[in-house]
Amino acid sequence: MKPLALTSLALAAILAAGGAGYWAGHRALSVPGLRAWLSIEGTLATNEPAGTGPVIYYQHPDRKAVYSAQPRRSEDGRPFRAVHASEDISFEEKPPTEEKSAQAGKGRILYYRNPMGLPDTSPVPKKDSMGMDYLPVYEGEASEDGIIKLSPGRIQRSGVRSEPVSRQAIAQPIRVPGTVQLDERRVSVVAMRADVFVQEVAPVTTGDRVAKGTRLVRIYSPEISTAGAQFITELNAVARGGPEGGARQRLENLGVPPEVIAEIERSRKVPLTINWSAPREGIVLERNVSDGMKMAAGDSLFRLADISTIWVLADVPERELAAVRIGAAATIRLRGRPGTTFEGRVSLIYPQIVEATRTAKVRLELANRDGMLLPNMYADVEIGSGDATPELTVPDSAVIDSGTRRIVILDRGEGRFEPREVKLGRRGDGMVAITEGVSEGDRVVVSANFLIDAESNLKAALSGFAQPEVRP
Repeated sequence: MKPLALTSLALAAILAAGGAGYWAGHRALSVPGLRAWLSIEGTLATNEPAGTGPVIYYQHPDRKAVYSAQPRRSEDGRPFRAVHASEDISFEEKPPTEEKSAQAGKGRILYYRNPMGLPDTSPVPKKDSMGMDYLPVYEGEASEDGIIKLSPGRIQRSGVRSEPVSRQAIAQPIRVPGTVQLDERRVSVVAMRADVFVQEVAPVTTGDRVAKGTRLVRIYSPEISTAGAQFITELNAVARGGPEGGARQRLENLGVPPEVIAEIERSRKVPLTINWSAPREGIVLERNVSDGMKMAAGDSLFRLADISTIWVLADVPERELAAVRIGAAATIRLRGRPGTTFEGRVSLIYPQIVEATRTAKVRLELANRDGMLLPNMYADVEIGSGDATPELTVPDSAVIDSGTRRIVILDRGEGRFEPREVKLGRRGDGMVAITEGVSEGDRVVVSANFLIDAESNLKAALSGFAQPEVRP
């Protein structure tokens, strides 16, 4: 009880005992009664506990509602009374003392927070603009700062659903267009190394499949015949003990097939015409010869290609090129054959960017099953990227991306949700890697997280991530 209130009670008791008010004839309070009142007041003043804490202001010596921030004197020269922190008079309901709070098992009060969840705290009890009391935060409850609390009914109506943070490998496929191209290492050109006359062309046309050794054309060449005659002369000389010359090497340099050279050596005769065969198995891409033509040295007669193994050149955008690795698996789907897929691997990333499209060519090598892949076909390519290293992942829907900050909402149970800023890694298969901000086993909200944002003033809660500001 305040000294002022005690003084008033004492005065009322004296007046009741000695005759309240004025006696008949406006008699003043008797001197003994006044002395008793002063004695009680002095006793109360003497028994009043001394104030503790710093001096927060100065009050009129008669306890009038006159205050000063600095020491001063009243009109009659008396000094103002110093009011310490423990003596500050407040007409608001005081919170329980620290001792009572400790007895209640809640611990020491650290500060008071805004009842609406705004990032505003106070070291002493106060009210907000709507007259609501600030809520005490006890020792051990500071971790609740920034927590969003929703009622079970609201959670059920909103369809809030959460999933645990798991550790798994993320596949990040790159889907790009591509075209089928021949393997450059499997293309052959049939050409003569000497002037020849075409005696007869085999019934082979563009697009036909030929096997290695298949006869393509029969030719006559004066230069090859002369080299053959020299080879026979040399063979006869060697048989008589003479030295071996270079006639055989000259025939090989002219590109004469080995079987033709062997026949000359066996029969000791130069054939009038020679059959020229296919050097490899494949399809005929070009036929540039007809019966009776004269072909000069170096002219191409046929162009063949082995399509058992083929390339697909994919156009990968520049921004995704860093995710492509040599040896990465790829799936190829033909646009002309829906439902048909081929498996291949990245064999080369071309070291240049196409300026017009800002893409790079990525070469995939794959087996041409049943010869279905034909040059210049269009294909849809899906290149796998990433490695098999497990990462902390959450569903894409769990991340709220504002453009400058990435947030997930942790489900703390019992209707409590905590916004948490995170750093993202790679994405793929509907999942996103979290490199910082969550731990394995944390539960994150994957649906209705935007409703929690809207209904619970998420922006205010996010600003409470920092330590609460304690103001004097």
